[in-house]
Amino acid sequence: MVKMESTEEQDRKLVLEFCHLLEKSKQLFNGLRDLPQYGHRQWQAYFGRTFDVYTKLWKFQQQHRMVLDSKYGLKRWQIGEIASKIGQLYYHYYLRTSETNYLNEAYQFYAAIRGRAYYSRAAKEDRPDLMVKKLRYYARFIVVCLLLKKMKLVRELVTELEKQIQEYTNTYEPEDHLEWSLVLEEIKGFIKAEAAVAVLHADSNPIILSHSGSGSRLSPLTTPPCERSPHMTLSLQEILIVGSACEQAKFSELTMDMFRMLQTLEREPTESTTNPLSMAHGLHGHDASPAASRIPPYGVPGSKGYMENGRAFRDNPHKYLLYKPSISQLLVFLASGSKELPLGGALLLYMSADGCFSTTKHPEDFGYELGGLATSVKRDSVDGGGLSCRGKSYKENHCLYPGDLYPFTRRPMFVVIDSDNSFVFQHIPRYFGQPLVVLMSPQDVPPAFQGRISIPFALPKHLYPFRLILADVQHHGSLFTLFLHSPLTALCYICNVGDVPIHHWERCQTYVDRFITEASRLVTRCRIDEIEQGIGFIDSSYVQFFGDDFLRTLILRFVFCDVVLRLHRGFRGRHMRPRCEPQLPANELLEHPSLSHIIFQLASALDVRGHFSEGPECD
Repeated sequence: MVKMESTEEQDRKLVLEFCHLLEKSKQLFNGLRDLPQYGHRQWQAYFGRTFDVYTKLWKFQQQHRMVLDSKYGLKRWQIGEIASKIGQLYYHYYLRTSETNYLNEAYQFYAAIRGRAYYSRAAKEDRPDLMVKKLRYYARFIVVCLLLKKMKLVRELVTELEKQIQEYTNTYEPEDHLEWSLVLEEIKGFIKAEAAVAVLHADSNPIILSHSGSGSRLSPLTTPPCERSPHMTLSLQEILIVGSACEQAKFSELTMDMFRMLQTLEREPTESTTNPLSMAHGLHGHDASPAASRIPPYGVPGSKGYMENGRAFRDNPHKYLLYKPSISQLLVFLASGSKELPLGGALLLYMSADGCFSTTKHPEDFGYELGGLATSVKRDSVDGGGLSCRGKSYKENHCLYPGDLYPFTRRPMFVVIDSDNSFVFQHIPRYFGQPLVVLMSPQDVPPAFQGRISIPFALPKHLYPFRLILADVQHHGSLFTLFLHSPLTALCYICNVGDVPIHHWERCQTYVDRFITEASRLVTRCRIDEIEQGIGFIDSSYVQFFGDDFLRTLILRFVFCDVVLRLHRGFRGRHMRPRCEPQLPANELLEHPSLSHIIFQLASALDVRGHFSEGPECD
């Protein structure tokens, strides 16, 4: 009798310990939303404590599953909820650190939930709140799969989500059924917009490529070559990606432009690298659930991805993602990014937004009287694609002006502006003598591209049975950002090429690689000529930024965009081509015959030579 009581007492203590860990984990998880979104050290320790508790909780429920099943009544959906929270932790840690390996960790837990069907009995619990948790899990899993380019799985998840929403609506007739229908349509619209060009396998089925030419992350094989010099001193360390364009396809506060640019500024995750933060290594055979093999050393100075003595750089630059921020939020994050820069670090601001136009006839102050970019604006306040800054004495509150960036040029700064009012940022002065480069999108597109969008070649027929729809080109993302993300995709798009066989795509990609290599050589050659001949062919800012893999990629893809649009018959107006400040040399780079020749060869390979101006015959 005594022994039996002892066993019951032991089981009771196990249940109490589980309840304590569960409650503690919920408290810490709920506290994450109160952490500041900017700065590093303010949130790092808190994330460490949260991961610590969830590690213990996950291991505890695995080790004592039988007792918790019988004495606590642990249900499978409760295990799924714990796994879902861990997946969310990894996803948010990825957003804060920009390390793509944590995105893979989030995927492992989300995939385990689906593989083990933890939420399979959610509908039988007669609890609408549990069904909502299941729907939210699907939405989050889809975001992670989108970022990892697992498009086949994304389409499967969308189909499952649609069925779950229908079941939820039919069973409970909830008040939020319309909201979930809108979420579903938003996801479908985003997938449709993302598939700008389909790369086809031999059996004519679309495939997703992993190399940079298809618009994925940077890898050792796709990093543009560079002849190093002692003047290439800067490394990209802080990034602000801002999406404020109205009417653009979005999902989970990621516009299409933001989605493309954040991948452009990341490296491919390394599958072989053991992640010190992983709780997903070592799967239990009977359950196939992620197992917590160790407690990770979060927030410890010297751990992977953080700085020591202001100099140890990350694998990926740290990013802030801001969806339609207020101007005060934008400036606070800019200030934080500038403050966090280590010695030798550079800050990048990418902003995709509608123009805020000035009505001043004779501007004297280029910082504030030429207009700027709209930040957080209501849809009904947009008139004809942009806002009007009414009158000389009045300045629009929700607008980022070129003058707002002046204080931040005290540190090395690289700016990418994608807007129909981008050119107003070409007059930013270098008061403090620091490196500064501004890449600006075309302000207009040819009439043929206004209201035309091709696509959903990569989508299943039951979702999108049509291949040509009428839509605003801006809804599917900016052409300029597409060039910076995937140069070959952008060229195919402006030449009406909707699908390309894989063997042909790879052949065409070799031309893009040749162009990038040649452009890199010409940039380096310009600098050598300047030193040897005393002729200032290229501004020193480009040289200082050129040593960084990401910034070099953006500069060279900008050159590709400029050369292609300069040669394309449809882009004749000066406002239809990009600009940069300081200006890149024309004769020695942008109009160099070797670059034009490669573009003509590429056009011939795609059988779209007629879209480009007359030039030499290509092999």
